[in-house]
Parts: sequence; C-alpha cells; structure tokens
Amino acid sequence: MQSDNKNAVLPIFALLTSAVFWGAIWYPYRWLNEMGVSGVMSTFVTYGMALMVGFPFYYRHLKYISNAKWIWLAIVVSSGWTNTGYVLAVIHGEIMRVLLLFYLAPLWTVLFSRWILGEKLCRTGYLVIVLSLLGAMVMLWQAGGRLPLPANAAEWLGLSVGMSFAFTNVLIRKADNVSIEAKSIGIWIGGTLAPLPLLLMQPSAFSALAGLALPIWGILFVIALAMIGITLCIQYGLMRVAANRAIVILLFELVVAAISAYLLAGESLSGREWLGAAMIMTASLFSAHLEHKGQQ
Repeated sequence: MQSDNKNAVLPIFALLTSAVFWGAIWYPYRWLNEMGVSGVMSTFVTYGMALMVGFPFYYRHLKYISNAKWIWLAIVVSSGWTNTGYVLAVIHGEIMRVLLLFYLAPLWTVLFSRWILGEKLCRTGYLVIVLSLLGAMVMLWQAGGRLPLPANAAEWLGLSVGMSFAFTNVLIRKADNVSIEAKSIGIWIGGTLAPLPLLLMQPSAFSALAGLALPIWGILFVIALAMIGITLCIQYGLMRVAANRAIVILLFELVVAAISAYLLAGESLSGREWLGAAMIMTASLFSAHLEHKGQQ
C-alpha cells in the first residue's frame, strides 16, 4: 500500500516542481540581466550548459530520429524560440500579463492540431477558442476604443512564445516514434542556437563573458542543472498523470508567478485583468478534456 501511494504522489510532485520552477524562473533571469548578463546571453549559456551535461547521456537516442528528422528539426527551431522569447518576455514585461498571454497556448494547440494532425473540433474545442479570445480581450482592453492588443514588446513576445510552445507540443505528439531523450536534446539544442544570431550581432557580447564573476557563473550553472532536472520531472509526470489532472497541476505556475511577482517585483493585476485571467485559465482547464476525447 505504501508503494502504491508513493507511486501516485511522485508524478504529482514532479509536475508541481516543474510549475514552481517556471513560475519563479523569471527572478534569477532578471537578476542576471541586472548583473550585466542579458536575457539572450543567459539563455544561450544555460541551455548550452544543459546540452553539454545531458548530451553524453542521451546522444545515443539521436539515431532514432531518422524517420522523423524534419519534424525533429522543427521541434529544435520552435522550442528554441519558445525558450528564448520566454526569458526575454519575463525579464522585460509584467510577469502575470506575459504568462497569461503565454497561457493562450491551448487556443493555438486546438488550431495547430486541426492543421497538423487533422483533428476535428468538438464543442469543447470551440469553447476553448471563445473563452481564450474573450479572456485575452478583457485583459488587454484599452480605453479610448483602441484595439485590445499586447501593449509592448514583452507582451507580444509572451503571445508569440505561447504560439510556438503550442506548435512544439503538437509536433512532439506528431513525432511519437522519436524518444523522449532525443526530443530533450532537440530542446536543449534549440535553446542554445536560437539566441546565437542575436549574439553574433553584438561582437562584444562573448568577450563580456570573460569578466563575469564566479558567483554569476555559479547561478548560470545551477539554472542549467535545474533545466535538466525539470525536463525529466515534467516528462516523468506527464507519462504517469492523466492529462486533465496534469493541466490543473501545471496551472499552479500562475499562482507561483502571481505571488513571486507581487513579493519580489511589486506587480499585481487589476480587477479587470483578473477577470480575463480567470477566463484564460478556465479555457486551459477545458482544454484538458480535449485529449480525453481524442480531440486536442
């Protein structure tokens, strides 16, 4: 009986750990930015370190991508933009507004699943679309009759990385014959390569690394190790927890983000923004039923 309880608790704990990590990771990245390590550079370094640590253990699995190499490459590109854009958005934007725009991902998942996987929409799918769009409009509503659009570059990034996150997830489902380990390597490669073009446009960016203090390198390495651990945690959890329960657990990220943003950055949402947030979160919860019906 104890063993059964342990087996039931560990996956939930793994998902909660992932949610806490992604809800709080904005703070060390902001701190690094204040210390002179830009979001682009910190993304490059942390994912590069994760790749160097994880590659020796996982590289054997790359031989299994031959039957889906183009999908795997698409995962590399889309996940790379997701992770790079996410870091930049949470550094420069209001945490909760950025994350709520990111959590429009179920809306994009429904549409991408229809396009890429050929899945038909059911009533729940249409409900997810309507609730997500209404929630976004309420949250982004602007006085003076202006269109309810993201207010700055960080919010546009939050919206775009939500789209790329959904696109990545649909691609991962399509490449069901590619192992989790090979997909993990692809995600780390994407996170390393995506920032590179921006860094190459700044010739002094790499020379600045030589002057970083040892504690900063230590923080970068800790984040890299956490990236590896969280990748394994979320995969372990999703393999053992039903999709509808997993969605509810992962939404805990928004709770962590709201608390940490209030305590550490003095940020909070207005009543109208909370209403939009509730609609977006409800759409996310409804999206859990799509996979149960084979429609997501």
